[in-house]
Amino acid sequence: MKLLAIETSTPACSAALFIDGEVYERFEIAPKAHTQLLLPMIDSLMADAGLRPQQLDALAFSRGPGSFTGVRISTGVIQGIAFGADLPVVPVSTLAAMAQDFFMQHLIDTAFVALDARIEEVFWGIYQRNPEGYATLSGIEVVCPPASVNIPELAGAGIGSGWAVYAQLLSDRLTVPLLELDAERLPRASAVARLGAYGFGLGQAVSAEQAMPVYLRDKVAKTEAERLAEKQTA
Repeated sequence: MKLLAIETSTPACSAALFIDGEVYERFEIAPKAHTQLLLPMIDSLMADAGLRPQQLDALAFSRGPGSFTGVRISTGVIQGIAFGADLPVVPVSTLAAMAQDFFMQHLIDTAFVALDARIEEVFWGIYQRNPEGYATLSGIEVVCPPASVNIPELAGAGIGSGWAVYAQLLSDRLTVPLLELDAERLPRASAVARLGAYGFGLGQAVSAEQAMPVYLRDKVAKTEAERLAEKQTA
């Protein structure tokens, strides 16, 4: 199988090619430079592999949660490639990609993933390694204050920027001490690619127009008309 994956939902920007089980990646931490970096990364990977988009079997992208602008960039780019090459797309959770990347480097089977969502909230999800080695969501992903997260009585690792920003508030929710803390981990396209290939085999691919972002918040951005209406009714 040949699959192209991209990830731009945090300060990290990356693209990866999954080719019959092998993964090739371009990765760079470059806040606010995703639009300049992403397409050259894709072109470089495809050129090195001697592939054209039409020779791929599918695409995958990090559909959020994460930076509003970053998630929109990945969605727009993947939709453009999918429409142009008539390819199916596998949406992959940003939090799942972080957990998958962690699982591939550690023997710990549970990840408490927290991304800083600003305004004193975190994007939160609990992932566990399934028998096939892939990150599987336990419960649901939410956006909430760190003092409100639900952490079951499981031994696991805390990963993501939320643990750096709200270390004490999240730690107060623990009933079992963390096995490891990895607050610096960022999502990578290589993990998105592996989860995308796995999801493709499970029938999770969608059409280009159905490849939509997930922000978790009901309202990420408001129009000027909405803001004006709120002021008038306040």
